Amino acid sequence: MPPKDYQSEKEKCSKFLQEFYADNELGKKQFRYADQLVQIAHRERVALCIDLDDVAEEDPELVDSICENTRRYVNLFADAVQELLPQYKEREVANKDALDVYIEHRLMMEQRSRDPNQVHDARNQYPPELLRRFEVYFKFPSTMKPKVIRDVKADSIGKLVTVRGIVTRVTEVKPMMVVATYTCDQCGAETYQPIQSPTFMPLIMCPSRECQTNKSGGRLYLQSRGSKFVKFQEIKIQEH
Repeated sequence: MPPKDYQSEKEKCSKFLQEFYADNELGKKQFRYADQLVQIAHRERVALCIDLDDVAEEDPELVDSICENTRRYVNLFADAVQELLPQYKEREVANKDALDVYIEHRLMMEQRSRDPNQVHDARNQYPPELLRRFEVYFKFPSTMKPKVIRDVKADSIGKLVTVRGIVTRVTEVKPMMVVATYTCDQCGAETYQPIQSPTFMPLIMCPSRECQTNKSGGRLYLQSRGSKFVKFQEIKIQEH
């Protein structure tokens, strides 16, 4: 179970997403992020963009926390969105991709095979990154001044940083794996490996209880259809 402070921070993020509104041209309340959640729930949108100027209106201290530990708050907002999406889903998604079909099939098999008297959510065994079909982005606050590129150093890792420069080179958009799914050739169990960097070391030996007990030495094989990928691109910039 996540620590208490994580839960309280997630509830704060969830409250902001549900309750923040701005008046439109007609003077009516427009719930910007609730509208985005509806689109994400129906796969009409894959990016949740959070303007930190909006957050500053509700909780200036939260903006400071996000800027100082951006990576943590991306996960906090992503967890909050994942819990909220069922409330905003008004219909079934018509266009499903291979990963949707794969997860639904695995959940169906789990429900058929598990003990009906046992209270168990089959989704608990899946990494949350595998089930998320959206990305969270922060738009820097208007009060944040861009940094000079030479000033972006090790102490900026994990923080929200704004720089200004000239783009000199852009690579092609490529798929980057964020969750690797493996199948054991002996017991058939599936293993999931969340990946936090552009490179990773694939798992080889099966860690399942069956293989460990029987010492069968099951080997893992990567299943690309059950893995999750995101778009990845590198941009090189230089100072003006």
